[in-house]
Amino acid sequence: MSCTASTPASTTVPGADYPRLEPDGRVTFRLLAPGAREVFLQPGGDDNGLGRGPVAMQRDGEGAWTATITPEVPGFHYYWFMVDGLAVNDPGSETFFGYGRPTSAIEVPEAADAAAYYRPQDVPHGEVRARWYYAASLGQWRRLFVYTPPNADATQQRYPVLYLQHGGGEDARGWPKQGHMSHILDNAIAAGEAVPMIVVMESGQVLTRRAGAGVPSISAMDENAAVFGRLLIADTIPMIDATYRTLAQREQRAMAGLSMGGMETLYIGLRHLETFASLGVFSGSPLQTVDLARDYDGALADAAAFNAKMRLLWLGAGTAEPMGLERTLRFHEQLNGVGIAHQLWLSEGTAHEWLTWRRHLREFVRVVFH
Repeated sequence: MSCTASTPASTTVPGADYPRLEPDGRVTFRLLAPGAREVFLQPGGDDNGLGRGPVAMQRDGEGAWTATITPEVPGFHYYWFMVDGLAVNDPGSETFFGYGRPTSAIEVPEAADAAAYYRPQDVPHGEVRARWYYAASLGQWRRLFVYTPPNADATQQRYPVLYLQHGGGEDARGWPKQGHMSHILDNAIAAGEAVPMIVVMESGQVLTRRAGAGVPSISAMDENAAVFGRLLIADTIPMIDATYRTLAQREQRAMAGLSMGGMETLYIGLRHLETFASLGVFSGSPLQTVDLARDYDGALADAAAFNAKMRLLWLGAGTAEPMGLERTLRFHEQLNGVGIAHQLWLSEGTAHEWLTWRRHLREFVRVVFH
């Protein structure tokens, strides 16, 4: 197949020719595996926007297997190959931590002007730093990532803090790497759209989740969220407040997350209104209808009391992620029905993947802390 009219994706490793973006919007994948009997392209989930799989790949005379597909929507899409039943990453692709392991992914671009908010621009830049700390609640050393806004080291200014969580099968590297969060914050702060803030990114999967085991049960997710909540309250937040120049009042502290991280945000944030005044839920609304009188320790039982306490409750989803959209609209309607104040924002035409959540972060930082 000629590749003169196409270009390697931005997520293709330097020097590799595939995966490639075709001029008509299709994507071509290629794997050299002359000894293989059959090879399939496996998109990472039916709702991540690349399309449903597995997709059979075709072998040429040199033992190269190819498949050309049309992604359902643009965005960041995980995938891997199945070679005679064995899941393998694409040697031509960068890998990202997803699905509980390093995983191939491709960025199917949207228009350059639409993507500008998460691309580096000629503006002052903050920094993302790795920090190790000892978490007594877990009896282990932990690594998290902290974004500090531009010029933070040159001033004595104190900043509000956003605790920003990744999704299931990912870890604290997700927002800095897949999410381009530092560019989103830099550009929003430079444009005067966001208050300068510190952003803390921890790994929310604190209980062992076996790679490839599928979606955990609700009880397993709740158990993990409970342990993670104790970590945040007992260890992470005190360390951040002692180490960085934070505004340590609850009104200046927010939590947000995508998918599993959004569900953790609700599980932890609603149980700790003394700690968080703003919550952002990105494609992470409850899996089931909420019992407002009992769930979340009754935090939503009294709408007037909740509205007086909560500064911002923000919900989002992509219009091309059927499950996430249905859950978000159901929760939105339930909150509306009892008069609980919140904001709803939908990302048009994006799926359960990072383009949706980049847009959510951009919109959320425009309103949190204002």
